[in-house]
Parts: sequence; C-alpha cells; structure tokens
Amino acid sequence: MKSRKNKIKSRLFQQNEALGEKREGWDCRRFLVAPTISAKSAIRIMSDVGRKEVFIVDGSGRLAGSLSDGDIRKWILRGGSLKAPVDEICNRSPKWVERNYDLRRVKEIMLEYRIESVPVLNGQEEVIEILFWDEVFGKGEGKAAEQVDLPVVIMAGGKGTRLDPFTKILPKPLIPIDDKPIIELIMDRLHAHGMKQFYVILNYKAAMIRSYFEETPLPYGVKFLEETAWLGTAGGLKLLPKRFPDTFLLTNCDVIVDAEYGDLWRFHRQNGFDMTIIVSCKHFVIPYGVCEIQNGGALRDIQEKPEYDLLVNTGVYLLNKNVIPLLPKKGACHMNELIKRAKAKGLKVGTYPVQEKSWADIGQWEEYHKVVRQLGDR
Repeated sequence: MKSRKNKIKSRLFQQNEALGEKREGWDCRRFLVAPTISAKSAIRIMSDVGRKEVFIVDGSGRLAGSLSDGDIRKWILRGGSLKAPVDEICNRSPKWVERNYDLRRVKEIMLEYRIESVPVLNGQEEVIEILFWDEVFGKGEGKAAEQVDLPVVIMAGGKGTRLDPFTKILPKPLIPIDDKPIIELIMDRLHAHGMKQFYVILNYKAAMIRSYFEETPLPYGVKFLEETAWLGTAGGLKLLPKRFPDTFLLTNCDVIVDAEYGDLWRFHRQNGFDMTIIVSCKHFVIPYGVCEIQNGGALRDIQEKPEYDLLVNTGVYLLNKNVIPLLPKKGACHMNELIKRAKAKGLKVGTYPVQEKSWADIGQWEEYHKVVRQLGDR
C-alpha cells in the first residue's frame, strides 16, 4: 500500500516539475487528493490551501473528479458522514481544459458554471495546472458574489461580556477589526452580496453606536430599533415594523460567515423552510481520557483524546416573518427557545452547513485575534 502511494506521489512530482518553473513556489499537487481520503481530511486540505475545491486523481494520476465545499454541504444534508471517502461524494464530471487552452474559453466556463477553478490536463488526462478565478480575471477580482436583496437584522444589544474588559468601555459592535468596527465589517460583507437595508437592534451603549453611524457615510441604509428592556438574543425581533418583508437575514453582531447567500436563499425557498440556520462543521478534540461508567461507578470503557465532528450554530439565520408571532409578548426570549417554539408549532426548520474556516466568532478573544491577523496578512 505504501509503495503504491509513493508511486503516485512520484508521478505527481514529475508532472509538476515544469509547472514549478512556470510559477515559482506554486505546486498543484497541494490541490490533488486520492479518492480514498475522507471528507473531513478534504475539508482540512481546503482550509490549508485557502480554496473551496480540490481535485481527485486516481492511482495513475488521472483526473477522476472534483470536490467543492458545496458538494460536501449536500452530502452532509443527505445525512452523509464526514468519514466517508471523497470518492463517494465528488463530482465525477468536472470541467477541465487541455494544455493548449484558450483563456477566453476558460473564462466562459467559469462564468457559465460559477466555478472558481479549472484543471488543465495533458494528453494522459493528468492534472498539470490549475487555473483560479483571481488569476484568470486578474488579481483582486474575486468571483462576484451572487446578489440577493434581503433585509438584514443585526442583534447588537448585548453587553459582550466575553470581550471584557474592552466592552466595559466600548460596545461590542464597535470593537475594531483593522480600520473598521465589527458591525460595519459585517454590513460591508453582506452588502457585497446585494443586501442594502440593515435594521440594528440596540440596548447596551446604544447612544454610542448611533453616534458612530451618524458620522459615517455608508452605501446602504441603516435603521435603529432600541429595546427599553433586555429582550434576549431573539426577543428584539418584536420591534420590527409590522409591514416587513416576508423573509430576512438575521445575524449576531460578532460573527462573520463567508457563505453563498444566493445559494442559501434558494435552498431556503426550495425546501419550504420557515427558518434556516447556518451551521458550521466543527472538529473537537477532548484532550483527556474520557471515561464511561456504569451502575456502582464501575468503568465501562475509556477513550483517549476522542475526536468529534459536530454541526454548530453560527448565529446567522434566514427567517420568514411568520416566526415572529411565536415570541412571547412580554419578556426576553433567546434564539434557541424560538427555534424550539417553531418546531413545536410544526414550522419547518432547516440547516445550511458551511466549512469551519468560513465562520469566525469574533465575540471570543482567540477568534478575534485570528481575524485581525488574517486581515493584516492581506
């Protein structure tokens, strides 16, 4: 088995020697995976290379398929395991071009099929190069986000205790990342997807947040709704105008989710959901031996440093407004309670998975510093 893997690696190395001369420090082997690796391993590779797609090659080094984060999302939604080999999940008919490709044709393929990468094959159907959107269309010209004109509600009234002591002085939405506050960064990213109207629900240090926006010219509209008493992570939705669009995006003010919002909107409508939760694939390692006990305290089993792959709530949702009447008329209500109320009433609640690297919870110091470093590296 090891000998076979070495032969594949050797073949891939040989076919990329010429490519290395063309692109100094560039090696397409990083984007090529064996059909037997797990979906979980493929996700990690995508994260490491900073792309949303890898390509599967067979034992002879020939192109056998492509695997995108969208393919993995569909697999998860069908109940598939992340331990499954990518051979079961991948697209077996990926788009590709020959060595003597026409750049205009490459652009046409990318635009028509909304794909960010196209492999180049030699006469033996081996991958010798991979063309990426930002290289084909020019640096700084990332793939234009599909536009979806949804109103956005931002929950910005919390005290942000996880970011103490900053938030004793500055409200969490105004904590800076690079040269902008968190909340403006979230708005800018959603505006790039076509969202033009934002409703910000305030409570803690509301006047300071209002003051910032009064002095900041923006290319989108911002309206403020202020709680007179703390209403929890969902209760502030009661403040929305009665004449409100049927569907809207809801987000916490401390999360950044890199998602295909146009695809999310289609997914929500096609499945007839009343609420769709964006969830993230999260890998956890318990750094201890975990003990299972039975009656009387006898040890049943012990697992050393077990690993778990879970789908966790990112704090971003697509909601239909028929969910709002489920809120209690008085008092606070948290989002998890509203979700339970919706399910109890027979409403349809769905989930839309994104990769772990597509979600940043900047309400935590570790994640906050990670995002600051990432932006600083650009």
